[in-house]
Amino acid sequence: MKLTIQEMTRVALFSALIAISSLILKFGGELLVPFSILPLVVMLAGAILGARLGAFSVTVYVLIGLMGAPVFSKPPFGGVTYIFQPTFGFILGFIGAAYVTGWIVEKIPSKHIIKYMGAMTVGILVMYMMGVPYLYGIMNFYLGKSFSMWKVIEIGVLPFIGLDLIKAVIAGAVAKGVVNRVE
Repeated sequence: MKLTIQEMTRVALFSALIAISSLILKFGGELLVPFSILPLVVMLAGAILGARLGAFSVTVYVLIGLMGAPVFSKPPFGGVTYIFQPTFGFILGFIGAAYVTGWIVEKIPSKHIIKYMGAMTVGILVMYMMGVPYLYGIMNFYLGKSFSMWKVIEIGVLPFIGLDLIKAVIAGAVAKGVVNRVE
C-alpha cells in the first residue's frame, strides 16, 4: 500500500489517538471487558480517514501493541501473549469496524447525519460479531471455563451495547462535522 506523507500522518495520528484512548477514560477496572471510549475513536478513524486508512490506523495500533508497547487496556497491556486475552477479539473487531464504517461513509452519497450514525452502528455490530466468538473461544477452549454463548453475551455485550450505541451517535455527529469542515 503506497501512502502519501499526508496519509501517513493521518494514520499515525489516529493510531496514537486510539492508543491514548485505550488507556484513559475506561471504567470497570476488574471487569472482564472494561468500558472505554476506544470504540468511539475507532469509529471516527473509519469515518474520517475512510475504509482503507481507518482500518490501517487500527492495524498499526494492534501491531504496536503486539510488539510489546503498553497500549492495550488490560494487563499485560502489550506483547504477543495478549492474543490469549478474552478481549483481544474485540481489538481485532476494531479493524473490521473501522473498515466497514469508512466503507459505508464513502459509498453512501448522502451527507445526512443519519448516514454517519448508521455507519457507526454497523461498525459497532461488526466489533461485536468478531469479539463475542473470540471471547467464547478463549473462555471455553483456552481458559477451560464452561461458558455458554448466552453467558458470553451477558458478559461481553449486554453491559456495553447501550453505551456503545450512544458512542455511535456521538461519533456520527463528530465525524459529520469534521468531514464537512475538511471537504
